[in-house]
Amino acid sequence: MLHERIQDLSRCVEPDRVRREVYTDPEIFELEMQRIHEQVWIYCGHESQVPKAGDYYTVQIGRQPMLMVRGADGRISVLYNRCPHRGNMMCGDRHGNAGDFFRCSYHAWTFQHDGTLRSIPMMESGYAGTRYGRDNPDCSMKRAARVESYRGFVFASLAKDGPALAEFLGASRVAFDDMCDRAPAGEVEIVPNCFRVIQHSNWKIFLENQLDALHPSVVHQSTGRAAHEVEKQIEKRTGRAPLSYHMLSAFATVTIDKWDNFQTLNYPYGHCILTGYMGLRPKDPDTVAYEKTLIKAYGKQRTEEILAVNIHHVLIYPGLSVQSPLQQLRAVRPLGVDRTLTEIWHFRLKGAPEPIYRRSLAYYNLVNSPATLINADDLENFWKCHQGLASDGGDWVSFGRHHGHDIEKDGTVETAPNCGTSEAPMRNQMSSFSTARRTCSTASAGRTGSICSRRTACTGCPPTRRTSTGTACRRSSPRTAT
Repeated sequence: MLHERIQDLSRCVEPDRVRREVYTDPEIFELEMQRIHEQVWIYCGHESQVPKAGDYYTVQIGRQPMLMVRGADGRISVLYNRCPHRGNMMCGDRHGNAGDFFRCSYHAWTFQHDGTLRSIPMMESGYAGTRYGRDNPDCSMKRAARVESYRGFVFASLAKDGPALAEFLGASRVAFDDMCDRAPAGEVEIVPNCFRVIQHSNWKIFLENQLDALHPSVVHQSTGRAAHEVEKQIEKRTGRAPLSYHMLSAFATVTIDKWDNFQTLNYPYGHCILTGYMGLRPKDPDTVAYEKTLIKAYGKQRTEEILAVNIHHVLIYPGLSVQSPLQQLRAVRPLGVDRTLTEIWHFRLKGAPEPIYRRSLAYYNLVNSPATLINADDLENFWKCHQGLASDGGDWVSFGRHHGHDIEKDGTVETAPNCGTSEAPMRNQMSSFSTARRTCSTASAGRTGSICSRRTACTGCPPTRRTSTGTACRRSSPRTAT
């Protein structure tokens, strides 16, 4: 047991391991929200979620309730979901249309769609001679410091300083390029239904699992094996196996040694890409018809370039998981040190034949929905991980698989040949975590000292502190709430 005090995030992380308190300590969670989620670019939603003026969607950025709204001029704003008068939430519904303006349900202050103050009841008789009025920016709804969109995907940052969105995304932009390029119209539209899952575990456990290429052949083997048996029976009876069964059977047929043949690419800011995995270009009539539509839109050479993109999964740290070939997206919203909301979305390729959308819908329901065995397998392990980490069974979490074999090229860390199951993505995420801004904006600078307060010592918490950390996540079941 180590006993020295950890003074910042970087000392919780070593090249091949990380302290367990990173997942279980409520005070570290609060600093994560402040230094990471409320500083970097966070995905808010897709432009097609708010097609008309006044349409809004609520979203959580770190600990902040926000609104993504389209204005009458067509522009999208991201606002704090708070009336500047007495703090009332402006919108209590998950989404809707505000009409011509926002109106607070408490005292009827009204605001334009961009948050600008429109009117205050009793403006002349009640506020004459006071600081309150249209000329005071504090009387308008507060806006996110920065809002940018990339190919229809809207991001916001609550920090006024930092890299532009394109720089932050870097090579991970391929997630959106690949998805949109596969649409004959060059863009996608969101399918409005969303699976919302609350997992009883730390948000980082979900992200680390996404590009863990070893776990599928272990965790999901039984589901894959059962699907493969049915797949073979159908093929024997009809002469062809449905692609939907392959989506599940691959968890059994793609064995650990095959996973090692793939590769992960790890980029600055914690982003990671998993190459390969599923062959989703069969020669069935639906795919052939789709390819003809693409050729008509792009030409044969460009179509081949689009369909040859070799990625399966892109993780954009700290809160987004994208499977672009199947138009899937999962947004991670931390709610507490042991509680994480995952929003699961899928998209329609504009201009593509209906059977191609049905393929995306099948994956959405069979693999990513809370009802599937795949998701249930993962959620159980996430919960069990958090419970184990909250115990006194050890201080460190290991990320040593294939450590020392990574290849660094111009700021990118590639896994070495035959090392596809490397834990390099976890090491990359933790590298970004450990270098999170040690000082935040001026307004919050007074709260950004050491990662551990006087009550908390990551490397040797006293027994009373350990007990608090260990019981922060009650012994609830790993069931989901939607």
